[in-house]
Amino acid sequence: MDLKITTLAERPELADPLWGMAEDWPEFILHDPVGWSLIGRIVKDLPEYVLVATDGDADGKVVARGFSVPLALGGRGTGELPDGGWDQVLLWAFSDLRHGKRPDTVSAIEITVDLAAQGKGISGRMLAAMRDNARFRGFTELVAPVRPNAKHLEPAAQIDEYAYRTREDGLPHDPWLRVHVRAGGVVEKVAHASMTVSGSTAQWREWTGLPFDREGFVEVPGALVPVHCEPARGYAVYVEPNVWVRHTL
Repeated sequence: MDLKITTLAERPELADPLWGMAEDWPEFILHDPVGWSLIGRIVKDLPEYVLVATDGDADGKVVARGFSVPLALGGRGTGELPDGGWDQVLLWAFSDLRHGKRPDTVSAIEITVDLAAQGKGISGRMLAAMRDNARFRGFTELVAPVRPNAKHLEPAAQIDEYAYRTREDGLPHDPWLRVHVRAGGVVEKVAHASMTVSGSTAQWREWTGLPFDREGFVEVPGALVPVHCEPARGYAVYVEPNVWVRHTL
């Protein structure tokens, strides 16, 4: 597919169309409070870290987007990647922006490809463009709290085993981790509490169509691990693990 990948800063007219793609994110993911409150701010406050891909047709339809954020990782102790993962880097990035801290690292946040354009290698091209954009802005590292895109097929599998599982050729078993490693990334650690989504059992029933009427773990389509349900107390909590990948640019 013929693609044009630019930053939103270069093409601000795409700020609304980039939200119009057909997506396949599970409904419950959209209720992570950190993402819900801060994703839109990346578009508003950090457009130079937002990538938008349009196809080669005359209408220039948006077929992919990529969000990243700069942060001062090295200023936080040893510069180790956080167990808090996705939520944590978003919070750090906007705290640093508010306090005027100079960033030293870029973290990937999301790469989303329109459903009609999936399976054409666009995610890998967006990752390459994200690496190039970080390098162009003077950074030497891109880190990514990767959501392994086949883990939901094995919700009971331990993430510490899954993250390092490889094929015979030595590349990761998981397709999205494999794209990162092929691009030059190195799997560094697991972020065991990368994202947390909590809600009432009524909300979880609305989000998933499941009854959420039994105490214990509930396997939910699209979830990487089971959701913990407490029906007697009227709530359920999902704590998603991600896998940290570090790219040296």
